[in-house]
Amino acid sequence: MRRVLLWVAVLIGGLTGLAMLALQALGMSPTSLYANIAVGTGISAKLACSGRYLSGFDEAQIRDDLASYSPATDWLSITLDDAEGRATAELLGFSRTSATFRQGLGCTLDKAVPGQDTAGLLDRLNPPAPPAVDKQILWPQGTRVPEPNERLAAVLAQSMALDAQQDLHTRALVLVQGGQIVAEAYAPGITSDTPLMGWSQGKSLTSLMLGWLQMRGQMSVAEQQLFPLWANDARSQISIENLLQMSSGLDFAEVYAPGSDATRMLFMDPVASALPMQSKLEHAPGSHFYYSSGTTNLLTLLFSQRVGGPQNAINHLYQDILWPLGMRHTTLEPDASGIFIGSSNIYASARDWARLGQVFLRQGELNGVRIASASYMQALIQPNTSANGPAYGYQVWLNRGGKELRWPDLPADAYAFTGNRGQVVMIIPSLDTVMVRLGWSANYYPRNQRFAEWLRATNTG
Repeated sequence: MRRVLLWVAVLIGGLTGLAMLALQALGMSPTSLYANIAVGTGISAKLACSGRYLSGFDEAQIRDDLASYSPATDWLSITLDDAEGRATAELLGFSRTSATFRQGLGCTLDKAVPGQDTAGLLDRLNPPAPPAVDKQILWPQGTRVPEPNERLAAVLAQSMALDAQQDLHTRALVLVQGGQIVAEAYAPGITSDTPLMGWSQGKSLTSLMLGWLQMRGQMSVAEQQLFPLWANDARSQISIENLLQMSSGLDFAEVYAPGSDATRMLFMDPVASALPMQSKLEHAPGSHFYYSSGTTNLLTLLFSQRVGGPQNAINHLYQDILWPLGMRHTTLEPDASGIFIGSSNIYASARDWARLGQVFLRQGELNGVRIASASYMQALIQPNTSANGPAYGYQVWLNRGGKELRWPDLPADAYAFTGNRGQVVMIIPSLDTVMVRLGWSANYYPRNQRFAEWLRATNTG
């Protein structure tokens, strides 16, 4: 028996060693095995679900997108259940994670919230039906777009071709001037109505949602004492403006490695606001800039709390913000508790992203509807008070405000929504211009260069 046990131990040790070597070959750290696998299956299930049931991608496209994050996706088993609207990812039998699509809500990881019937909660949410669209009304209120400017359309087509040569995987380009789309270009299989992942571009929608709250008198950016958990410590001095400007001082690590704060929040935890809520204070509020997706999810939690919970949040988002803007191909996805993941999980068509940029350009009003006050929109583009990173406003990146321009070839008043994989909505008030680029670039996208080329072609750059 002792010899049998010895051979079993040797066999297990050998298999474990092989597993560790395999993990290293896949770019995974054996010391964080659980986090590696959980994050891998979590991001794969979530992106596969949204890619399939929001963007309409096939499995080959989904796998290509996932492969840009990790070579481990070659080892993943991905199952798409179109009948149930569910995507499941499994890695070598170690972990299995699924995400489920719900109409009007998009996809949410199937994670249990302690003490809640999670699936039941999400199934009970009832997104309102979108209003009918008059296709004869011009964009941005309607869907009709005038004939494009041939010269500018050629410039965008050239950008698309150059991006393809450089393996930047651009999917949509839109140029808006004078309140109308003057040129656009799309990759094969992508249309003007295809919802595309914005990643952190969603933070700017969250900012607009907070502006809508303030206009209604339901919050003030100067407000402190935000959460009961913070009532008896220094976090009680964090203001909504500190959260908006990424200067809360909270010790939340915006590091995208397995098991880090950011990946745990997005792909492991059922409640996206839980981890940032527990974060300790590292700096005095307002003194230090640190980009944090966690603070944005605290803002969407506040939004839900102030309007009376997830169902009201969904109603207001669509009926009072998105649809008045003409954004009918946009979905902001919730976590398992029904709270929007405003830091990252927004899918919108390129024309809808352009509409969102246009309402910022127009100081909070579009299509005859005011979404946020002009004073809030002015405050939104002011540098923050931090000593180390002032060129950031209310969930938007500013060109000016630091020692040098962030995009030196663009006008100083430019500001942008940006997201992982090179997403960007660039807004230039002095030129009455909005520029949109959506894609899936594993490498850095040359925003400054490409957009400067567009502006030169319009004779305004």
